[in-house]
Amino acid sequence: MLYSHVTPAEKRRLFRERLASGELLRFPGAFNPLSARLIEQKGFDGVYISGAVLSADLGVPDIGLTTLTEVAARAKQIARMTDIPAIVDADTGFGEPMNVARTIQELEDAGLAGTHIEDQINPKRCGHLDGKSVVDETTAIRRIRAAADARRDPNFLIMARTDIRAIEGLDSAIDRAKALVDAGADAVFPEAMRTLAEFEAMAEALDVPILANMTEFGKSDLFSVDQLRDAGVNMVIWPVSLLRIAMGASGRALDTLNEEGHLTSKLGEMQHRADLYDLIDYESYTQFDSGVAGFTVDRGRP
Repeated sequence: MLYSHVTPAEKRRLFRERLASGELLRFPGAFNPLSARLIEQKGFDGVYISGAVLSADLGVPDIGLTTLTEVAARAKQIARMTDIPAIVDADTGFGEPMNVARTIQELEDAGLAGTHIEDQINPKRCGHLDGKSVVDETTAIRRIRAAADARRDPNFLIMARTDIRAIEGLDSAIDRAKALVDAGADAVFPEAMRTLAEFEAMAEALDVPILANMTEFGKSDLFSVDQLRDAGVNMVIWPVSLLRIAMGASGRALDTLNEEGHLTSKLGEMQHRADLYDLIDYESYTQFDSGVAGFTVDRGRP
């Protein structure tokens, strides 16, 4: 009932243990707290909270318009709904190194298991669009060093995302990733890798876990979990997939409503009321409410 009974610190500890085991962890992207519950129910390892999804949820493009307050608040709402860890996209850290430091502590307080900070110039843009620009190595290092120095829970995952592959190539991406690991990054998110060989090269060059972004309609092919595992990847995210599927289905349902005047033909595609009630644990709320309403004071006892 209500929120997870696993504390954020325990989620982080268990997450870091599993990450250290070398197994590949799967993090579908949640677009709201309810979808996070569904991800857990279906047996996935964690929840990813995408900056692109948070922007889209507000009806704006993913170009650095969201604020730390908005991201931390929404991420908290999502993270607290499950017993599995949640990782959130913190873009460029919402400012200069001191802002990055504050970002880390805000996200710790919000119950996240980790975050990634990228090396794009602010305002940033989607990692799979052309025309990106990255900061110089010194600035990128300062961001990660500020993040690592600011955290209070050593199990909070600091991940460095680098977008330099699309600008200067794979060798520069590997060099940048090594520098960011030296600055304190616990893991690396090499954005917009094009082939499995590039993931393999990155994994071989680094001694920290790496993450693969399997976003649709982007620069990377959509590799399978088995392919990524064999390439040495430790985490994989599908950041916007559930939102895309939900919005696609919603659009088709609205078309049907316009054309037919009712949604009878769509009943088979809908989540049943019983499944929704099971997902939100409706029965536990009913039992709790009945217990409170039926409570009486025993006035015969001192």
